[in-house]
Amino acid sequence: MKASIAAVIGSVFAFAVQAAEYPTKPIRVLVPFAPGGVVDTSARILTNKISEMKGWQFVVDNRPGANGFIAVGTTARANADGYTLLAAHTGEFSVNPMLFKNVPYDFERDFTSIVMVSDAPMLVVVNASSPFNNLKDLIAGAKAKPGQLTFGSPGTGSVNHMATEWLINAAGAKALHVPYKGGAPAVSAVAGNEVVFTVAGLPGVLPHLQAKRVKVLGVTTAKRSPQVPDYMSAQEAGIPGVDASIWVGLFAPKGTPKDVVAKLYQASVEVLKLPDVKQRYASVGGAETTTMGGAEFNKRISAELERYRKVAAQVGIPQQ
Repeated sequence: MKASIAAVIGSVFAFAVQAAEYPTKPIRVLVPFAPGGVVDTSARILTNKISEMKGWQFVVDNRPGANGFIAVGTTARANADGYTLLAAHTGEFSVNPMLFKNVPYDFERDFTSIVMVSDAPMLVVVNASSPFNNLKDLIAGAKAKPGQLTFGSPGTGSVNHMATEWLINAAGAKALHVPYKGGAPAVSAVAGNEVVFTVAGLPGVLPHLQAKRVKVLGVTTAKRSPQVPDYMSAQEAGIPGVDASIWVGLFAPKGTPKDVVAKLYQASVEVLKLPDVKQRYASVGGAETTTMGGAEFNKRISAELERYRKVAAQVGIPQQ
């Protein structure tokens, strides 16, 4: 009995020492997308600044493909010691579980939320020569020709696709979905007049916007975004209840010591409050930094999962 008590005490002490000394080696951050995207960029801004301020070493490990299953599944199976983390966005935890029948991970079972890093609106984009000049025009056009206006997305079930379906359905209109293999091709399709519109994050839109190949009609959030204040919100366009954004968060495998999670959270928050970091997220991704922690972040993830589940049911998107 004494031996077992001593073992427990020793284990607790070892965890406490580990947390106090953490990190003693590079921290790997898995990203379910290729370099240059929203999640990758967000992860690199955060980890580079933490490295600069605290001397911690990070390795951003891009594992794109299979709807994010590769990176998310690898993190779920990793040792829960704080040296393997996941940077993920809305799609991995608020869309995939309702869209796919055999998701190889379970958020509540496999992960601990550390911090919501950033939150960004999606932009509703049309060709520069389009007769539509704002969201009201687009909705009126969709209602005039039910199911004929085409919209591109990064693929069926992507958060962009789901946000568009939510927007159109809430407005009482219908449009025709055309899936592409990624966000960049979907925006290029608008620039090339292959489809009428798309919903996308600022990074994918900006090059076409600067080249005057596309124009922005509005954002998919309930309020105007401080980062892109010139574009009307869905609420202003008379579309109630729509508030779709893309968040990026940092996660650890379930069972990671609480002190380690707390240390990661504090380091992240310290960085995310800095004016130059805020400006970097705003200019690169049209995003606002946040300091939302575990419990509140979990509620947001769960609420959005149910929201997109309802959208899928309303528009008839089957599980894959």
